[in-house]
Amino acid sequence: MGRFSFTIQTKQDLIDAVRRLGFLPLFKNSIPGFSVEENVESAIWFGSEPGPWEWKGPVIRETGCAYGKFFEQKAVFISRDWFPDFANYRRDGYDFDARFDDGLAPFRDKELYDLLDETAPVMTGDLRDKGQYRKGGKKGFEGIITRLQIQCYVIISDFKYKKDKQGKQYGWGVAEYSTPEKFMGGDFIRQVYERTPGESYARVLAHLQKRLPDVNEQTLRKIL
Repeated sequence: MGRFSFTIQTKQDLIDAVRRLGFLPLFKNSIPGFSVEENVESAIWFGSEPGPWEWKGPVIRETGCAYGKFFEQKAVFISRDWFPDFANYRRDGYDFDARFDDGLAPFRDKELYDLLDETAPVMTGDLRDKGQYRKGGKKGFEGIITRLQIQCYVIISDFKYKKDKQGKQYGWGVAEYSTPEKFMGGDFIRQVYERTPGESYARVLAHLQKRLPDVNEQTLRKIL
């Protein structure tokens, strides 16, 4: 298997890579070289100055891309152009209500999805509080929110940071959740179900084969 490589040194490099590639994992995965982590210098990845960790929110806002746990339960940027087909495939053509009505989603998933949909965009802590996913309350928040991302009903729409007295942000960014319908709006709603799930899958696979010509088809199908 050949390696896939590119260079990310600035936020603009990351924006350009997301737009050009369509799909870009943040972390190492089963395709060598196919991640932000493997294509940015360690001084930037682990440095004290803003790097990929701090760029995530701005990249999402500036490109309108989807971000979430889409490949191997790890974070991936997916461009606005390619997310409708990817979501159609992962949803198998179902909107969430239809999936639940057909018995393909548990009530716990519907409960959290409905709450998120009603309040989006919503910060992680607020969502936990509103849904009573705290100590002594409901269980399974991380598992449900991850599953909803994998199925492309939920995305991370931004990251928020605490700020010091000088207005400089610090600490880890806290995820803000939304639905693709609310974050991407009419374009996504019109496009997501315009093909069959099989047609969408074939388009995504062909795109990845073009972008990753040295990766065998079995590996691509596995990550999808």
